[in-house]
Amino acid sequence: MGAHFLGPLDPVDWHPRRVAVAGTSGTGKTTLARSIGARLGLPMTEIDALFHGPAWQPRASFESDVEAVVSGPEWVIEWQYRIVRGRIADRADTLVWLDLPVRVTMWRVVRRTVVRRLRRTELWNGNTEPPLWTFLTDHDHIVRWAWVHRHTLRGRIPEVAADRPGLHVVRLRSQREVDRWMAGLRP
Repeated sequence: MGAHFLGPLDPVDWHPRRVAVAGTSGTGKTTLARSIGARLGLPMTEIDALFHGPAWQPRASFESDVEAVVSGPEWVIEWQYRIVRGRIADRADTLVWLDLPVRVTMWRVVRRTVVRRLRRTELWNGNTEPPLWTFLTDHDHIVRWAWVHRHTLRGRIPEVAADRPGLHVVRLRSQREVDRWMAGLRP
C-alpha cells in the first residue's frame, strides 16, 4: 500500500491543492514550483526564503513559518530541510519528484551558482553566493552539497510515500517529462 506513483503521461485526475516539489539542488524545484503555482492559481512559498536569515544564518521562526504555510488549504512549496519534510509530506496531496540525471543537475547548479556570484544576485534576506573559490574550502558549498546528496531522495521518497496512501507522487526524470507533465496539468 502507500502513495500512488505516477509518471509524466499519467493523467492528473485529482485536483492538486497542496503540492511539494522535491529534488536535489539544481533540479529546478523552485522554477517548477512557481510554474505549478501559476498554472493552478496556488500560492507558492520559496522555502529557502523562510530558512535563510541574514549572513546565511537559519531563521528562528523557520519551523513555525513552514507550519503556517502548510496548515493552509492551498500551497506549493519545495520539499527540503529534514526538520520540516515530514510535516510538508503529511499535509501534501501531491509530491512532484524531480529525479533528473546527475549531469543535468550538476550542470544547472554550477551554472546557476556562477551566474549568481558574478552578478552578485541577492538571494534571501540580503545573502549572495560566496566567492567561487569557497567551493574548495567549504564542505557545505552548494555545488559540493549537490554532488554529495545527488542520490539521497531515491531512498527517502519511497519511505515517505509508503506511509501516506493518499499522496500522489509524480516522478519526473527529464526536462521533457517535466514539460509533458506540466502540459497535462489543468487549472
